[in-house]
Amino acid sequence: MLRWVRRQIQQAYVRHLDRAIEDGPTHVAIIQDGNRRYARQQGGDAPDGHRAGAETTEQVLNWCQELGIEELTIYAFSTENFSRPPAEREPLFDLIEAKLYELADADRVHDNGMRIRAVGEIDRLPDRLREAVDYAEARTKEYDSFNLNVALAYGGRAELLGAARDVLRSVADGDLSASDVNVDAIDARLAGQPVRDVDLIIRTGGDERTSNFLPWHANGNEAAVFFCAPYWPEFSKPDFLRAIRTYESREESWRHTRTERAVALVRAVAETELVEARTVSARLREQLSSTAARELNAELERQRDEPASAD
Repeated sequence: MLRWVRRQIQQAYVRHLDRAIEDGPTHVAIIQDGNRRYARQQGGDAPDGHRAGAETTEQVLNWCQELGIEELTIYAFSTENFSRPPAEREPLFDLIEAKLYELADADRVHDNGMRIRAVGEIDRLPDRLREAVDYAEARTKEYDSFNLNVALAYGGRAELLGAARDVLRSVADGDLSASDVNVDAIDARLAGQPVRDVDLIIRTGGDERTSNFLPWHANGNEAAVFFCAPYWPEFSKPDFLRAIRTYESREESWRHTRTERAVALVRAVAETELVEARTVSARLREQLSSTAARELNAELERQRDEPASAD
């Protein structure tokens, strides 16, 4: 009975949050932290946590499509993860490989026009995983309704460093002028393919850091960040909706701040122009007064010099 009551309360809360959402983010990026800790908490091993986390990822895809979010990036494997022991790394590679093939063949992916892409140093991955990446990308390359970016062997600093080196090579080879190095030139060299600016980063598991994740696309866009305590396998729809509301609240605050700044600017300009207008008006009045006085004096002189007319 108590479980049923809790479920009803949660469903009512979800409906409330759903109604509160008005204009959500376009691109959400998620650091899926806490899989291993969740597994230990449940008495299992790391692969058990990763499998449970994969189920949460499936749910998040559904929630994104329900809310009209157009792009999702998930941090599946970082460059730092290569330091983990093979006994933990290999089952994770197995899981990612299987999920890529599964998604690439799933009806809902094709029905919803979902494009699957991998971002990161893909050439560092095992051959079998690279083949799964190629398969998923090839099967969905024509779609553009929704983008799912899977960050694999990804590190933000490495990505920026690679882009900088590529730019330097292009300039040295004469293919790019130094004066043409701009945002678009860097964008074209990041992740191998275009990624929208990130509007919202979500990190589960309790840590409050963004861990070298999409620094160009997130920090450059001053993305909102939502940190929450649940481990990734425990991440729920209410958590997701709270994250969306965090983004909306930040945007509302920014809009209010921008409005205040705009009003202050208009007021400052108006006050400056008013002062200038008053100064010009005073000078004009002085000019008009002196001109009128000169005209009056000239008329008096003219009348004084004229001979009197005969009666």
